[in-house]
Amino acid sequence: MTLFQDPAYNFSVLLALGSSGYGAAEVGEVLTAVNTVNAAGLSAQTYTRTFRRLGDRLMAPPEQGRPGRQTTRFRALRAAQYYGQALFFVLGSDDPGSEERLYRAGRAGWDRFCELTDPRPVKAKVPYGKTPLPVWLFRPEGSKKRRPTVILTNGSDGQDVDMWTYGVSAALERGWNALVYDGPGQGQLLFVDQVVFTPRWEKVVSPIVDWLVARPDVDADQIALTGLSMGGDLAPRAAAFEQRIAALVAMPGCLSPWLGFPPEIREILRPSKAETNAIWNREVVPELSPAEAATMKKRMEPFSVQAMLDARQGRMFTDFYTPAQRVRALDITGVVSRIKAPTLVLDYEFEQFYPGQPREMYEKLTAPKDYVKLTAATGAQLHCSPMAPQQHCEVVFDWLQETLPKR
Repeated sequence: MTLFQDPAYNFSVLLALGSSGYGAAEVGEVLTAVNTVNAAGLSAQTYTRTFRRLGDRLMAPPEQGRPGRQTTRFRALRAAQYYGQALFFVLGSDDPGSEERLYRAGRAGWDRFCELTDPRPVKAKVPYGKTPLPVWLFRPEGSKKRRPTVILTNGSDGQDVDMWTYGVSAALERGWNALVYDGPGQGQLLFVDQVVFTPRWEKVVSPIVDWLVARPDVDADQIALTGLSMGGDLAPRAAAFEQRIAALVAMPGCLSPWLGFPPEIREILRPSKAETNAIWNREVVPELSPAEAATMKKRMEPFSVQAMLDARQGRMFTDFYTPAQRVRALDITGVVSRIKAPTLVLDYEFEQFYPGQPREMYEKLTAPKDYVKLTAATGAQLHCSPMAPQQHCEVVFDWLQETLPKR
């Protein structure tokens, strides 16, 4: 499963390749892009340029024939995937200021896909502070029959198209509703509205549950919540305080996203903001390679608007203390025992971001619980099983169907 020697690029492109099973990419397109990047020399610039051009091509009509509705629909979905690939590495390219434009291009692909879906997902804005949350409620058909509904929570750098791969399509195939949303630090709220992550994710999920239970096509007793990647921290936090969640899935379980940062980065954080930032600017930043600098910009932008704006100008942020403290505040170790909903904790062989945390979360849970580790024996290794999302969804939805109250 090695397409690029650099593990960050390799993991990202594996996610794209794996999503082809749900129509959110095309194997030939992805592998051709990989060959193009490798031939030019792997870099943020070549990767971003290659996938942006692929997205541009798919958003335009095909060269041959007149595209039908379904052709246009899935070309747009694949375009959203490829723009997302470019977006992830754009801060390390020679045009970091194009970040918001790239996000908007991917969002346009997602919106076109949704507009051509039958039935079209219900699109709404759910109240949240001063900035409402965009939500998309997908339904298997347009009747008002009350159905089980899954709320799909993304991580710190995923896009809405990822939720199609990791839940929406599988839910619809099983007669479920599926809700996709952008929370603070994600998608529209981050790249356009400039709202960063909050540690109180129940304040994000509870208004969504309010909106769902008021609908005639949602069974209020069968609302599940999943969290992908860092969403495996956010969703459990919400479920610890939102008692209307009937089942929870952490994919993977994550108690502290801060522990996903390298130890040498974590150890510079001091109680004093001035001391921390002095170490950061005088000792750490000058020693960062261009690739390491781009990674830090990307990982901190969901926690600091200033860090994001600096990165778009090609500059390294100078205030490390503030976003680092916001990451630390996401620690949910002390609230996991409050979760009442039956919980499935997923883990992955060779989990590279939160190793050991899924098992630790499972052991701290006091609610009815299950633990499943996906492995290399079936090609489902690595964080979020990037090459096996269909197998991933089979595990999740089989468990949900067994766990939710029967009707």
